[in-house]
Amino acid sequence: MKSQSKINHVVNRLKWGENALAFVIFAAMTLLPVLETGARLFNTNGIPASQVLVQHFTLWIGFLGAVLATRQNKLLALTREPLFDEAEKPHLGKWIAKVTTFLVLVALTWGSWELLKVEMQYPIDIAPNIPRWLAQIIMPIGFGLMAVQVYFKSYKKHIHRISLVVVGLLFSISAITDAIIDVIPVVGIGLILLLIALRYGAPIFVGLGGAAALFFWADFIPISAIPTETYRIVVSPTLPTIPLFTLAGYLLAESKASERLVNVFRALFGWIPGGTPIIIVVLCAFFTALTGGSGVTILALGGLLLPLLLKEGYSRSFSLGLITVSGSLGLLFPPSLPAIIYGVTAGVSVKDIFIAGLIPGILLLVMMSVWSLYQGKKERIAPKPFNFKKAVKACIDTKWELVIPVLILFGVFGGFTTLVETAALTVVYIFLVEVYLYKDIRLRDLPRIVIDCATLIGGVLIILGVAMGLTSYLIDAQIPILILTWAKSTIASKYAFLLMLNVFLLLVGCLMDIFSAIIVIVPLIAPLGVYFGIDPVHLAIIFIANLELGFLTPPVGMNLFLAAYRFDEDMPKIYQATLPFFLVRLLAVGLITYIPILTLGLLQ
Repeated sequence: MKSQSKINHVVNRLKWGENALAFVIFAAMTLLPVLETGARLFNTNGIPASQVLVQHFTLWIGFLGAVLATRQNKLLALTREPLFDEAEKPHLGKWIAKVTTFLVLVALTWGSWELLKVEMQYPIDIAPNIPRWLAQIIMPIGFGLMAVQVYFKSYKKHIHRISLVVVGLLFSISAITDAIIDVIPVVGIGLILLLIALRYGAPIFVGLGGAAALFFWADFIPISAIPTETYRIVVSPTLPTIPLFTLAGYLLAESKASERLVNVFRALFGWIPGGTPIIIVVLCAFFTALTGGSGVTILALGGLLLPLLLKEGYSRSFSLGLITVSGSLGLLFPPSLPAIIYGVTAGVSVKDIFIAGLIPGILLLVMMSVWSLYQGKKERIAPKPFNFKKAVKACIDTKWELVIPVLILFGVFGGFTTLVETAALTVVYIFLVEVYLYKDIRLRDLPRIVIDCATLIGGVLIILGVAMGLTSYLIDAQIPILILTWAKSTIASKYAFLLMLNVFLLLVGCLMDIFSAIIVIVPLIAPLGVYFGIDPVHLAIIFIANLELGFLTPPVGMNLFLAAYRFDEDMPKIYQATLPFFLVRLLAVGLITYIPILTLGLLQ
């Protein structure tokens, strides 16, 4: 009993340390850009190498968040049922998923350690007296802690957990025997096992990282190539905006901002038949743009918005469809995280993507709103009379939150601050407003909110990192060139290519999350876009708009699962509810794809 008590004490201290470190790093990566902005405005010296430090804090928060996500069983997967639940008895499919996850994590830990040894042998400073290896040390530690947690959370009985280690040892022994690859189709078998693992709940990054590890091993390339690419993408100059804007969205979601914004929009648009659905369309787009994840919007706001629609008299089917579909609106508006990641991956100006996405984004909102107006008349919902005093009062009560989009747009397009500085200033502004002006968030709640945000960020950034490793292999294997050669000989025109691209991206959005899809697919289709004369910025908007729709594509669109989970509905009910909205969105995506002026008009 004493030994078990000591183990529990150590585990609890480790958890406390992980949480505290994540909170401190988040605070530092928020304050450094703010201080840098202040120093520039007052013409004083800033903190040396602050931008580089913030980029490397992103690496740390990504891996710490991934550890937290593993601990809480919140790593992004294709299934809703948690895999690591200390099962009593082994289930073959889940056992394969657990073994595969453990093996991939051990391989990534080893590859990260190999990279770290090289960095320590040939040190390079990223800031005064701070070597790069010190920043990279979080990678083997992070992957290692994740592997340990997967091991202990896999089964209750020690004998079942041991099976993970035994298989791992056998695999390691065979992996160093080069002759095995000539006898057994290791890569083919490995890919089949990865697909089985994903089917039974293995995290998405395991499929991507496992595939990359198999391909590199088969080509006799060190697995350290994967963490090398992980480091390269995660410390990109604009990537710190992902955790910062996501934290801003979490702070808003935890406050009563959504209720105040609903009151404003109801006061302004409640007199229109179908006004409440329009409110929900705009509100969901706003939150999705800030948090960067449509699933977050459904989970965070669904409990507020569904009763609101039902109370107004809308049918449950219409209400479910509207909230599910509106949850993926907003990814074309600043500060959309997919847009930022696309720009980083494709080497396209993020600012240009944001400008180009304004009209297509508004088109999507308008078409959804028009359909909602029609539905409002069809269901004969009585509009509420417009009350000028109520509208003014609602706007005054919400004035501090209504200016947030203006501040973001001013920061992004004004040229006075960088994108990262805009994100940091947004976090500070929302913190001050929600904690000290509205007093919706207590200071003691802040660590929990930060940890929840870090958990989501970890799940996203770990996918980006290992997906970059797979992308690196695909590029080294000249897959984009092979695809381009095939397209030149097969596809006759630009419009035929765009049609095939629409279908392909819908399938990709249906089967993959948007972040890994961007990292893996963009390098493959970007050369095709150039060949067929499609503007790179237009291609970016086509890509994001299609993947938005892919979230809603049956049978396995991610938002369909999230809505079924949030509202406790069967999948057929969700399919039926979302179909009319899906068709409206499909028409909008077609217009965005085939009418380039909608995208490029503001850039000319």
